Amino acid sequence: MSGDRRRFLSWLVAGCAWTGFFGTTLRGQSPNPRSDPRPKDEYGQPPAPPPTKTILKENEKDIKKDIEKLYQLASDLKAEVEKTDSSQVLSIALVRKAEEIEKLAKEIKIRAKG
Repeated sequence: MSGDRRRFLSWLVAGCAWTGFFGTTLRGQSPNPRSDPRPKDEYGQPPAPPPTKTILKENEKDIKKDIEKLYQLASDLKAEVEKTDSSQVLSIALVRKAEEIEKLAKEIKIRAKG
């Protein structure tokens, strides 16, 4: 009687293992192919990346233009500081111009990093 139980259990374990092994390998081969999440152009091809050389040249032009503006703002701020006695009163216009210079400098730094 115990031999029949052992034989039954061994067949049961072997059957479960066989089903589990082949079940997982068959599930891995799904009939529905996964869709590609990348966008496609009108011909079904992924879009080409933008030309990096032109982007870098435009970026360089913007940085040069912003540096000229930064230089002009800094020169204006220097002239205003020389005109006023900043030890007595600090003008709101001076503070605003300094904040504008700081903001522009941060933008240039971010653009230069890429």
